Amino acid sequence: MDSSLKRKLLIFPPVILGAAVLVYQFAFKKPPEQTPPAERIRHVRVIEAVESEIVPKAVGYGSVKPGRVWDAVAQVKGRVDYVHPDFKNGAILRSGTEIIRISPADYTIAIKQAGANVRSGEAKLKELIVAEENARNSLKIEERSLEIKSQELERVRKLFERGTAAQATVDQEQSDLLAQTMKVQDLRNNLKLLPAQQVAQEEQNAVYRTQLETAKLDLQRTSIKLPFDGRIAETKVEVTQYVGVGTVLGSLDGMQTAEVEAQIPQSHFRKLIDTMVGKSTGSGVTRKTVSDFAEKFGLHAIIRLRFDDKDVEWQGKVVRISDTVDPKTRTVGAIVSVDNNYARAVPGRRPPLVKGMFVEVELRTKPLPGKIIVPRSALHAGRLYIANGDSRLEVRPVTTGLVQGDLAVVSSGLKPGEKVVVSDLSPAIPGMGLKTTIDTGLAEKIAGKAAAKRAVR
Repeated sequence: MDSSLKRKLLIFPPVILGAAVLVYQFAFKKPPEQTPPAERIRHVRVIEAVESEIVPKAVGYGSVKPGRVWDAVAQVKGRVDYVHPDFKNGAILRSGTEIIRISPADYTIAIKQAGANVRSGEAKLKELIVAEENARNSLKIEERSLEIKSQELERVRKLFERGTAAQATVDQEQSDLLAQTMKVQDLRNNLKLLPAQQVAQEEQNAVYRTQLETAKLDLQRTSIKLPFDGRIAETKVEVTQYVGVGTVLGSLDGMQTAEVEAQIPQSHFRKLIDTMVGKSTGSGVTRKTVSDFAEKFGLHAIIRLRFDDKDVEWQGKVVRISDTVDPKTRTVGAIVSVDNNYARAVPGRRPPLVKGMFVEVELRTKPLPGKIIVPRSALHAGRLYIANGDSRLEVRPVTTGLVQGDLAVVSSGLKPGEKVVVSDLSPAIPGMGLKTTIDTGLAEKIAGKAAAKRAVR
């Protein structure tokens, strides 16, 4: 046999031996031991569900404006003789202060002229009364004369019939009778006109008296005085300036009351009203509806001015609701008033509510007791994550009621004492093991936000 072939055949025994060893090892090798995986426990923060009270609130924003605004408008024309030295923007003046005086010269003359017209008219009326009395006396005399002439005509006719008087005499007496009759008729007609003339003169006298009163009133209107305490907002007049009727000379902002029209989101306002009213029904809107409604349900307002270091607050009342809904922002205007805010101002510490100041308005109602409150962030599509008694996760659907800010009231589906998971748990697998830690800080924060603050002074 060839030597090269022998060398090739010597390779097969080791290969066969190695394969046999491998087969033996795999055939009798034990499989690896398998141990079940350990359960993963998640650490979560929880709060305990407790019943407490919550004050329904709705927040809006708006600018301050005075409750009363008065424009100084010239009711008479003329040259301005006087302007109060403090009639300037920002000045505070008392009620009754004369701020502007228009020259009274023309109106003093008008009073004298109107007075002369009144006296002239009264004299004319007296003249007509005397004329009526004289006319009546004259009528009596002329009627007596007419009676005599009638008797004389009758006597002459009888003489003519007996032939002792001429026809010319009869004609003359008849002519005299007609003339006297006409004279009597003229007096009677004049007497009928005199009462009407007196009435016309009395009406004319009334016109003269009205002109006199108007002249006196115009004289009073030359002096313009403030109707109430206020702060000057604008001035538009100078001494020697000529002004016409209807000219606006300045404006005054009242200090007694300040108002804010707070723009509140329509949905928040509706929820606030629904919380107060519930299922009760009303009988329509009247003039007193808003004030009666606010008093019945304890609806009031807190006006808040925010500073960097602290907030300043005022107690207010809801007096009106705006007649329109803003079409762009979909907000409802709630008009809130604050009384005597200038009287309670403290320089350097508590400013008054000044026109144009942008403030926050918080509407509040009576507290609702016995409500379970949770953070709004703890809700997941209408469900709460509950750590049950076995420290396992339960995903439970709940029904919410009032939702305001970052708080939500749970109406059903949650009982006092149960633990609500407030951590961000993802993925949330029902039944997973939990290790809980009570978040006391969050619970206290929720209680503080839900409850009303102390009364604002």
